[in-house]
Amino acid sequence: MDNFKFHVSTEIFFGKDQIQNLPEVISRYGKNVLLAYGSGSIKKSGLYDQVKALLKDCVVTDFSDIEPNPHLTSVERGATLCRDHKIDVILAVGGGSVIDCSKIVAAAALYEGKAWDLVLDAALITKALPLVSILTLAGTGSEMNKGAVITNTENHMKKGTGNWATLPKASIIDPTYLYTLPARQTAAGSADIMSHVMENYFKSTPDAFVQDKIAEGLLQTVIKYAPIALKTPDDYAARANLAWASSLALNGLTGSGKGGSWSVHPIEHELSAYYDLTHGIGLALLTPAWMRHILNVQTVDKFAEFAVNVWHLPVIGDKFKLAHQGIDATEEFFRSLGIPMTLSEVGIDESKFQLMAERAVQLGALQHAYVPLSVNDVLAILKACA
Repeated sequence: MDNFKFHVSTEIFFGKDQIQNLPEVISRYGKNVLLAYGSGSIKKSGLYDQVKALLKDCVVTDFSDIEPNPHLTSVERGATLCRDHKIDVILAVGGGSVIDCSKIVAAAALYEGKAWDLVLDAALITKALPLVSILTLAGTGSEMNKGAVITNTENHMKKGTGNWATLPKASIIDPTYLYTLPARQTAAGSADIMSHVMENYFKSTPDAFVQDKIAEGLLQTVIKYAPIALKTPDDYAARANLAWASSLALNGLTGSGKGGSWSVHPIEHELSAYYDLTHGIGLALLTPAWMRHILNVQTVDKFAEFAVNVWHLPVIGDKFKLAHQGIDATEEFFRSLGIPMTLSEVGIDESKFQLMAERAVQLGALQHAYVPLSVNDVLAILKACA
């Protein structure tokens, strides 16, 4: 296990009706509030009116229409609103895209240069407006970490950034807000949770037993509860467990002490940068192909462990066969959630494979991945998904 710093100071209000804590939380930071949200589903659900009523003593400025893969232009728009309205605190109501966007808005509002600078170099983020979030979609874990992913539509670059200043001060997680999620979003969010965990689980750092056992438990949680949430959307236990698994998957518990870069996320970022693909869908369809591509004598023990400890497959003498069974189980699970498992199913052809492979290696530090990936490796993975 490597040395690490673990710091997650986000205050979590988890459970039914925890939104009643919102006025007190916001009052810690001021009265001028930027209310960030997406396409308007929070208005249909009544959550928007509830927030406005609870913040009746505040001056609330709306910042709406944040994209599913948040664009740099939205960050710039939000930062301008913060400056023009002398915003004290940002309230992000939504899923990971809204929270991600709000994090960089919070930093860009206090930065004299261009907002894109903060995406290219996270070290430039030294201060940010306080951020509070209300979660309406479980998947990214953005409500309890400092990271954010922003897309520059001018150059088709999607990149992660974030620093300690962008960690949310508090997050309200009410599982009942997830009841009305479309099945596709529930499935994509579940795949996102699993991918976050697997990116950390499949790393070469030895003896990170604690992290890996937490990871296995989180993966089993999604495997158990995602099908229930799809079948019975208002099942509180399913929504609660998925929501908490989402937060714990990417708050440092599974990744701290394990070095190296992620493998699948940099490749998927290229897919959604060019085709605006739903992030969790892209991760799900790429993951089995990546697993099969990197399975070798050095990785087979870890994949066999994954098959037994996560999927509860019986131990057999042929470790490679067992590893393939675990990978097949992963693919079948994603397919059972209704996720398309080929690029052709989501309208992506091979025309940009070379460009996307080059950018994934350039931006994703894939030379430091669990199994280092070259441009040709990424090309092979993409072609296996075609």
